[in-house]
Amino acid sequence: MKNLDESELVGLIRSGDERAFAELVARHREAVARIIGSMLGNVPEADDIGQEVFVRFWRSVENYRHEAEVRTYLTRIAINLSINELNRRKRKLSYLIPFALNQQESEQVKLDSHEKAFSDAEVVSAALQRLDPVHRSVIVLRLVEGYSTKETADILGVPLGTVLSRLARAQEKLRNIIEKLSKS
Repeated sequence: MKNLDESELVGLIRSGDERAFAELVARHREAVARIIGSMLGNVPEADDIGQEVFVRFWRSVENYRHEAEVRTYLTRIAINLSINELNRRKRKLSYLIPFALNQQESEQVKLDSHEKAFSDAEVVSAALQRLDPVHRSVIVLRLVEGYSTKETADILGVPLGTVLSRLARAQEKLRNIIEKLSKS
């Protein structure tokens, strides 16, 4: 199975070959986990979402048309599921945070005292988690995963110019968050 190219593997998966599916998972598990981890952080839900990415691929393999690489297709699923999880968290959190707190105060509430001793990598990771999902997904795809601007636009289903403007805004927001975290 390891000698098969992606299209041959997908063909076997379409015919119900579970070994071919296991090979596809083995080839892409780390990349999917990295994307989800960058989007959500190190949380228990990340494993569930990682599994769901591959379950969704298995269920929709008949719809996969080879217009994009399998990795790109899985990345799109991972980003979408991660954004859904972030939105679910946001809704849940909105019920838990007292209405009297404004957004700036609620961000300060989320900061733990141990965050003050972060290494540079930990500061960047913590700052990334504070970006909204739209900006975080662009940063993860372009700067963490190394996709081109065009590939990022294709994965997110937005125009090239939108990726560029979101990236510029996201970098500025990230810079401001990092400055705040570094001062605390």
